[in-house]
Amino acid sequence: MEEFKYEELVEATESFSSSRLIGRGSHGCVYKGVLRDERVIAVKTLSLALQALHDNSKLYNETRILSSLAEPDNSSPPPPSDHVIKLLGTSQDPSQDRLLVLEFMPNGSLHDLLHPPTNDAPPPTWSARLRIALQVARALQSLHARKPFIVHRDIKSANILFDSDWNAKLADFGLAIMDGDDRLDSPAGTIGYLDPNYTCPSKLSRKNDVFSFGVVLLEIMSGRKAMDVTKQTASTVDWAISLLEGQRVMDICDPRISLPSVVPFRHMVHIAGRCVAADEGSRPSVSEIVVEMERVVHLRVRVPAWLSPWRSLVSLKRWRKHARRCNTSTLAKQGAEGGEIQGDMISGKV
Repeated sequence: MEEFKYEELVEATESFSSSRLIGRGSHGCVYKGVLRDERVIAVKTLSLALQALHDNSKLYNETRILSSLAEPDNSSPPPPSDHVIKLLGTSQDPSQDRLLVLEFMPNGSLHDLLHPPTNDAPPPTWSARLRIALQVARALQSLHARKPFIVHRDIKSANILFDSDWNAKLADFGLAIMDGDDRLDSPAGTIGYLDPNYTCPSKLSRKNDVFSFGVVLLEIMSGRKAMDVTKQTASTVDWAISLLEGQRVMDICDPRISLPSVVPFRHMVHIAGRCVAADEGSRPSVSEIVVEMERVVHLRVRVPAWLSPWRSLVSLKRWRKHARRCNTSTLAKQGAEGGEIQGDMISGKV
């Protein structure tokens, strides 16, 4: 990993000019930079609030997690990590605050792609959505299959970025936790994606990420935001549950696109349904998800026991009851007020 001089990052970003700002979140800001050797990079700095506190914890954690992904682990064979953003190096400013240098992702985020600010941009095609969903699942698989495994804790469309070839990559590891970490953080994530079962540190598991992935998958299939207060039913999960209970699976489909076949769509929705099951034990592992998605993508659709529509419907009904109970908790009250719970976002278009 390269150690960059602070002065060269200042030059590369034109003194961190607002014209180079490509992403902003509660923990950091991301700038486009061009080095003297013409490499295009992304530079992540602390947010203004954390700069005032000199709180480098999230960026140090992101450095630790991303550095570990570049090293071999004890898994056999090593899981691929082609769909995880790459850390190129680090630096420090004069105040000793950390900066991260990441690979530049020129095509924005999945959130941008699905929810453009204007209606001029064409929506992603069905085949593109299948490809993106599978790539995100593979990214998550690479985290969960490692020894020790990694829980991302903030899987959402804004943290899925696209490279120059429109390959999806998972970003923002400031909240990630590695199995065996001594620190016991309070639950963290983004409202709308956050697993309602994750109410205290002891509830942390890989299945929390599986739930969040299920929400992203519903977002990809429907074109709806995970949480949209302008809708009668703000939560996409609640909205999808109602349609599944009424056996109206196809009404979940994004009306902006046409499908070559309804069968793959139905199977993808039922995968999402299993991911957001109230009972964590009923949720599939990411490895199972990848296998089933590959069958869908390659049109070799076979329904395993864990993916049956009937079981999905029962689990979703249980999830609705569970979510209603969770709405009375302190965590849910925080979400209603603020959206993000310790979450961050590295996204945006140049």
